[in-house]
Amino acid sequence: MIEYSDFEKVDIRLGKIVEVKDFPEARNPSLKLKIDFGEEIGIKKSVVGIKDLYNKKDLENTFVLGVVNLPPKQIGPTVSECLTIGVPDEEGKVVLVRPDKSAKIGGKLF
Repeated sequence: MIEYSDFEKVDIRLGKIVEVKDFPEARNPSLKLKIDFGEEIGIKKSVVGIKDLYNKKDLENTFVLGVVNLPPKQIGPTVSECLTIGVPDEEGKVVLVRPDKSAKIGGKLF
């Protein structure tokens, strides 16, 4: 088990997807996202393996949760600056965790 103080170190924020691009260089079907996490955090890039369940048009301007305080991770020729949160479906494909639109962009999960 972890301590509650360990959980508090993980900074999970609500963001709005503002740009979606294909990422053909990835090993698995992936997309590159730009996510706006509000004034305090700004816009971060994320590489997500969700292309088999989502199309680019449906993702733009939708809300997601992301871990914004992890170090950048090199993924092929690009860098992912945050971890977009998802859970597996019955086939192991990633389903995004998407909160209500009424929540505030940049809001921290607690």
